[in-house]
Amino acid sequence: MITLTTAQLEAWLGAFLFPLMRILAVFSVAPILGNAGVPGRVRIGLAVLITLMVAPGLPALPQVNPGAGLGLAIIAEQIIIGLAIGFAMRLIFAAIDLAGALIDLQMGLGFAAYYDPQMPSSSTLTSQLFGILATLIFLALNGHLLLVSVMIESFNWLPIAAAPSGAGMLETLVAQGARVFAVAVLIALPMIAAMLITNLTFGVLTRAAPQLNVIAIGFPLTVSVGLIVLVLTLPTVGNLMSRLLIDWVGVLPGIFGAR
Repeated sequence: MITLTTAQLEAWLGAFLFPLMRILAVFSVAPILGNAGVPGRVRIGLAVLITLMVAPGLPALPQVNPGAGLGLAIIAEQIIIGLAIGFAMRLIFAAIDLAGALIDLQMGLGFAAYYDPQMPSSSTLTSQLFGILATLIFLALNGHLLLVSVMIESFNWLPIAAAPSGAGMLETLVAQGARVFAVAVLIALPMIAAMLITNLTFGVLTRAAPQLNVIAIGFPLTVSVGLIVLVLTLPTVGNLMSRLLIDWVGVLPGIFGAR
């Protein structure tokens, strides 16, 4: 007859529940899987499946009752770490969305924002285009597999322990978040330069021919020039997005204290 003690059951439950909380937190905010269009059942099912495969190979876990005070603290810590990992992975997509918003602002299409059910939030036209392009590039580069790999490796970088780990993780993440604005400006720089030249041209025309109705012809020409520049620079932007996504995945281990 097989007999199980309460301590054994608590250890088994903790060995499954602790990593599951981190993986679920990652999937709740990570790119693609964290979108509102992905059903919650799919996230939970994938999280449970990955946990069952990963749990046996994890470093030694603390023998703590998950329902006790210390166990609840460990669960809360795993949720925070998982959210930080997912947020770090989404930062580069936020940079790409911001670049699209900057481009629309320069083109005069900033007012043409609409509700994006994937985020969910308001999104401009170019932001939506760049978001779809970045998602396709991410999938083409097997970014979803890299995401899972980073998530699993995080158990080695920040092992589950009774003592808090990753004290400097949030500070490093905030510091890396400053790159979002630099990346967004880098992507939008060709459009910013083109729109600057266009606006300077309209300024010269206004001084040379005051009777010219710049308001009537300025907006259509600005949008037309913006669309032409966008089409011409889109291949370059796609290559830049590819490099940024690959480089960002390489930066993630340093954010979470990997040696």
